[in-house]
Amino acid sequence: MLDGLMMDYPLTLTHFLMRAQALFPRAEVVSRLPDRSLHRCTYADVVRRASRLAGALRRLGVGPGDRVATLCWNHHAHLEAYLGVPAMGAVVHTLNLRLHPSELGYIAAHAEDQVLIVDQSLWPLFEKFRPQVTSLEHVLVVPDGGATPSGALDYEAALAAEPAVFDFPRLDENAAAMLCYTSGTTGKPKGVLYSHRSTVLHALVCAMRDTLGAGQDDTLLPVVPMFHAAAWGLPYAAAATGAKLVLPGPHLDPTSLLELMAGEKVTLAAGVPTVWLGILAALDQAPGRWDLRSVRSMVIGGAAAPAAMIDGFKRRHGLEVTHAWGMTETNPMGTLAKVKRHLAGADDAALLKVKSSQGFPVAFVEQRHVSDDGRVLPWDGETMGELEVRGPWVARGYYGGEHLAGAFAKFWIPEAFLVVKQIPRTSTGKFLKSKLRQEYGELLMKPAPTA
Repeated sequence: MLDGLMMDYPLTLTHFLMRAQALFPRAEVVSRLPDRSLHRCTYADVVRRASRLAGALRRLGVGPGDRVATLCWNHHAHLEAYLGVPAMGAVVHTLNLRLHPSELGYIAAHAEDQVLIVDQSLWPLFEKFRPQVTSLEHVLVVPDGGATPSGALDYEAALAAEPAVFDFPRLDENAAAMLCYTSGTTGKPKGVLYSHRSTVLHALVCAMRDTLGAGQDDTLLPVVPMFHAAAWGLPYAAAATGAKLVLPGPHLDPTSLLELMAGEKVTLAAGVPTVWLGILAALDQAPGRWDLRSVRSMVIGGAAAPAAMIDGFKRRHGLEVTHAWGMTETNPMGTLAKVKRHLAGADDAALLKVKSSQGFPVAFVEQRHVSDDGRVLPWDGETMGELEVRGPWVARGYYGGEHLAGAFAKFWIPEAFLVVKQIPRTSTGKFLKSKLRQEYGELLMKPAPTA
C-alpha cells in the first residue's frame, strides 16, 4: 500500500468548539426559559462558558473518560455541556427525563456517573432516583429561581469561579464523547457510546445538501430533546456550520413552538410526529396567525409520520416535511426520504408515497436485509427480512457489554408476561412508552428471576 501524504488530524468535537468561537462568534443561541422569557447569547458566549464548565469539572476531579450526566431540557447550559464536557476528554451522558425514576437510577448507576448537571425544576425527579446512584460525587444545579438545594452546587457560581479560557487537550478521535441509553424497548435500557469521530462525521453529513443541509444561514430548532439521541445531532451540526440555534426549553406545546418558529425565523425544525400533529392542528385552527415563510423543512422521525399529516402540511400550509429514520444505535441518522431527480416530475400521489417512506440511507450508512439464515435478500420493495445497518456512526456494541456476545442479539426473550386490557398508544399508533413506564415501571425494572 502506498500511504497518502495527508496530515493526521483528529476528528474531534474540540474543533467544532474552536471553529464556532473563531468563525461564528456572533451567531445566536436562543433559549426559552421556564418562565417563558427568551435568553439570548452567542457562540462566543457559549464557548467561554463551556471553557469555564471544563475548568469547574476539572476542579471537581473529573478526568478523561469520566461520565458527566445531564438531566436538562434544551437550553444554552445544556449546549455548554454538549461542547465543554467532551472537549475536556470526559463523556457527556444525557439522562432521558421522560423515563421512570427507577430506570433513570439504573441508567445513571450503570454508567457510573460521577457528576450530574440538573435543571432546578427537575430536582424533584432527581431526588426519586438519587439513592440508586452511589457513584455520584457532585451535583451542579442550573438555577431557574429559588435557592440551590442542600448538598448541591450552583452551576452559575461554579462557572463564575473559573477563567473563560481552558487548555483543551489533544484527544484521540476514537475516544468516547457522549453516552446515550436506549429507552428500553427490548429489555433494560442499553448504553450507546458515541465517539468524537462518529459524532463529527455524523454532523458533517447532516450539513450535506441532500440530508438536512444545515448551514450558517440557517436557524435550527431541535424540538427533539437534547436528552434523546444527541438531539439527532443538530446541536453539533449547528456548531460546525455556525447556524443560529433555537432551543425550546420545557415549553413544547404547539403555540410556544409556533411562536418560536415565526419569531426567530426558523428554517429547519426537527421533532417526533406527535409534536407535528399538534402543530398541524394549531395551524388548521388559526391559518395565517404565524408567518412560517422562513421554514424550508420540518424533519420528522422517531416514529412513522402519517402520509395524511405530510400531505396536510404541504397542501394546506405550504410546508415541507422531511421524513427520517434512525436509532439511538445510529447516532441516530440512518435514512431520509428525499425525492430523487428522476421522480421530480411525478404526480402528487407518487411524490407523497416517496415522502412518507423511510427513504434511502445517507452517505456512509449502508443497509441490507437478510433472511433468518443470514442470506442477503433482494432490495425489491416486497421481500421481508431483518434489517442490518453499518457505518462509521453505527454502534458495534453496547456500553458494559453484558447485552452482547460478539454481535447484537436478534431478540430478547421476555422474563415475565403481564396481561393488560389495552396497550396505550400515541396518536400515530406507536406504543405510548411514557404511559407504560408510569403504570408498570416498577415491574419493568425488577431483577430477572434466577433459575
